[in-house]
Amino acid sequence: MNLVPAAYLASYVLSLLGTSIAGIALPLIVLQTTGSVLGTGAVAAATAVPAVLAGLFMGVVIDRINRRTSSVVTDLVSAAAIAALPLIDVVTGLSLGWFILFGVIGSLGDVPGMTARETLLPAIVRHGRISAQRLMGMREALGAVALIVGPAAAGVLMVAFDGSTVLWITAGTSLAAALLTLLIPHRVGAIVASDGAAPPASTRGRTWSRLREGWRVLFRSPFLVATTTLSLVSVLVLASLQGLILPVWFTLVEQPGMLGLVLTALGGGTFLGGAAYATAGARGRRRAWFLCGLIGTATGFAIIATLGSVWIVLTGAFVVGVANGLFGSLLGVLMIERIPEEMRGRIMGTQNAMMTAAPSLGIVVAAVLVEVAGVEVAAVAIAGVWVVALVVGLAARSLRTLDPLTAGTDEHVTEAVVHAQR
Repeated sequence: MNLVPAAYLASYVLSLLGTSIAGIALPLIVLQTTGSVLGTGAVAAATAVPAVLAGLFMGVVIDRINRRTSSVVTDLVSAAAIAALPLIDVVTGLSLGWFILFGVIGSLGDVPGMTARETLLPAIVRHGRISAQRLMGMREALGAVALIVGPAAAGVLMVAFDGSTVLWITAGTSLAAALLTLLIPHRVGAIVASDGAAPPASTRGRTWSRLREGWRVLFRSPFLVATTTLSLVSVLVLASLQGLILPVWFTLVEQPGMLGLVLTALGGGTFLGGAAYATAGARGRRRAWFLCGLIGTATGFAIIATLGSVWIVLTGAFVVGVANGLFGSLLGVLMIERIPEEMRGRIMGTQNAMMTAAPSLGIVVAAVLVEVAGVEVAAVAIAGVWVVALVVGLAARSLRTLDPLTAGTDEHVTEAVVHAQR
C-alpha cells in the first residue's frame, strides 16, 4: 500500500482509539478525583454543546486552510487538552472546574478533527493510488477494531495505572495521530475546486455567509438530505438501543455482564462488513450494496427488538454491524464523489455536528418510552423508526442512481452549489 493511505488509516485508527479510551477512562477519573456522580455528568454536559457548535462553525476554517494542516492541528488540540490535566494535577491538584475547562477545550478538537480527517479522503484517493471502495471499506473495518479495543484497553489501563498515567497515554495516541498525518505530503491537503481549479473568489467571504452557503448546498440537495437523514436515524436508533434499552433489559434478565458483548458483536460485524466492501465494493451495482446495507440494518434492529434471549440480541447486533459496515462504506464513497471539494468542511462539519447530538436525543426518547410503556414496547418503537427510514430510503428518487456520475458530482448538488454562490 502507498504511504499516503497507510499514514491516513494509521492516524485515523490512533485518533479513534484515543477517543474511545477517553470516553471510558475520563468519566472514571473524574469520579475518582471529585467523588461526585453529578460532577461527572456535569463534565459530559458541559462539553456536549461546545462540541456541536465547534462542528458547525469550524467547517468554515477547515475550508480555508490545507486539509492536512487542519487535521494535524485538531489532533494536537485534543492531545494538549488531555495532557494538561495531569500537569495541573501536579501543580495545583485537579478539581471539577479544571475537568470542565479542558473538556471544553478538547471538544473543540474532537468533531472538527473528525471533519478535517474526512475532508482529506478525496485527496487520499487521488494521491494514494487506492480506490475509494477499498479505502472506505478498510476505514470502516479498522475503525470497528479501534472501537472494540478502546474500551477494553481503557479498563486494563485503569486497573494497571493511576489516572494521570492513563491520561498521558490517551494524549499520546492523539499526538501520534498528528505525527502520522505529517507523513502525508503537504500538497495532498491543498484545497481545489471540484473542477480541479483554485476555489472561486465567492467562497472567500465572511464566515457567516460562507457557513450559510454550505448549509444551502446541504439542505437543497435531495441526495445529501436523504443520505444525511438515513445516517442520523441510524445513529439515533443504535444509541437508543445500546445506550439505554439494552442496559435496562440486560439488568431485568439479571445478566448485565453480557452488555459488553453487544459492542463486541456490533464491532465484529462492522469489521466483516467493511472488509467485504473493501474487497468487493467495486464490483456490482451500488444500488445492490445500498439495499443490502439498508435492509440488513432493518433486519438486525428487528431481531434486537424481539428481546427474545441474550443470544438473539447478540445475533441482531452482529447483523446490524455487518450491514452498517457495508452501508457506511458505501456512503463514504458517495460523499467522496458528490460533495463539492471546496465545501466539504462546512457540509461535513454540519453533518458531524448533527451526528454528535443525535445519540443524546435518542437516549432521551428511549428513556421516556421505557418509563411510559416498558422496555419491550420501547424496543419495538425504536426499531420501527428505522423501518420508516427504510421506506424513505427505498422510495427516495435521489438514491436510485448511485453509480459514478460522469460529471463527478450529483446534478442536484451541482445545482445547489450554483444557487448558493449567486
